[in-house]
Formats: sequence, structure tokens, C-alpha cells
Amino acid sequence: MAAANCLVTNDWICGEYLRTRSQELTDATLQHVGITVVSVLLGLVVAFPLALLARARPRFAGPVLGLTTLLYTVPSLAMFSLLLPFLGLSSALVVTGLVLYSLTILVRGVLAGLAAVPEDTKEAARGMGYGSGRMLLEVELPLALPALMAGLRMATVSTIALTTVGSIVGRGGLGNLIEDALPTFFKAQVLAAAVLCVLLAVVADLLLLGLQRLLTPWTRIRAGRDGRSLT
Repeated sequence: MAAANCLVTNDWICGEYLRTRSQELTDATLQHVGITVVSVLLGLVVAFPLALLARARPRFAGPVLGLTTLLYTVPSLAMFSLLLPFLGLSSALVVTGLVLYSLTILVRGVLAGLAAVPEDTKEAARGMGYGSGRMLLEVELPLALPALMAGLRMATVSTIALTTVGSIVGRGGLGNLIEDALPTFFKAQVLAAAVLCVLLAVVADLLLLGLQRLLTPWTRIRAGRDGRSLT
């Protein structure tokens, strides 16, 4: 009885809320994850060729970086309002906005990673007959992965937070629960949705960090050698 009373007394921590609304929380979380994953992947698909263009044609670097930075400064409500006439009240509206916001982080991450590849390594690859395409895939991208993954992690965490704004069109995942709870200030729902958002960001960051370590085993070997040399 005491547990059920936490809904009546509107407590912040309420086990009865978690028990009775578990399906609602699950559905909102799955929607949040789906929107985030699609947005980040599409953002990477768009950011990669933009970064390659900026690197290959330095005169385009300024406009590309300037435009992506400008997009990031547009308030989310204004961004969705501008996209609304074209995409309507749909998930595509939220995903498109999130993709545009992710570009400034992802483009800079790709450029930073490619710029970090040692010039002597590229010269050695050219000497072995590597063309530009093969060098990019087999030499530059593997060495650029640490910086690229760092940008991807930042973009993912940022997107998880921004996805909640999609609640204004009913496509905000956990943000929908927060918005629904605000008129009556339903504390347990606000807290549960907020905590789940934070947990999603932490889990996503840890998963991407694990993927980075899996894809770049040489960085662990180098770190181990450096540690031994210090001793």
C-alpha cells in the first residue's frame, strides 16, 4: 500500500510507477535509441564526403566548416519549424534536424583524424604504389580512427540529448514522457525519463569506446610499450 501511495503523493522515486509503466518506458526508450542510431549513421554518411571535399579542396574547407557550425547554432525549435513544411510531423523531421546538428562534430572529427596521419606514413604508402583510394581505405582511415571515433562518441551523446526535443512533434522518445509529465509535474515520470536518457548516453559512449579499442588494437600495444619504458 505504501508503494502505491508514492503515485498519490507524487514522489520523485516511485517503484510503483516503474512497475505499472514499464511498457511505456520501454517503448519510449526504443524509440529514443532508434532515432539516435539512424540520425548518427546518416550524419556520418553525410559528414564523411563533406570532410573529404574540404580536405581535397581547401577553398571549400571554410564554407563547409562555417555552414555546419552555423547549422549547430540554430535553436532546435527554429530548426524543426523550418523543416516542418517539407517533412511534416514525422520522424523524418526529427532525424533530419539531428543529422544537421551532428555534422559540425562529425566533419571536424573526420578532418582531425585524417590530418593526424603522419606524412611519412603516407609517403611510404605512395612509394609502395598505393593510389589515393587505397591509401584512404587501408592507411589513412585506420590511423584516423581514434580521432574519428572520438567525434562519433561526442555526436552520439549530443544526439541522445537533442532527441528529447523531438517531443514537440511526438517523436522525442523519452522526451515525450518528460513533456507529458510537465503540466502536472509528475515527478516519478520526469526523473525516470531523465535518468534513462543519461544511462543511454553513458552506455552508448562505453559501447563506442569498446568498439574503438577493438578496431585499434595497436593503440593498446603502444600504450603498453610506453608504460614499460617509463618503468
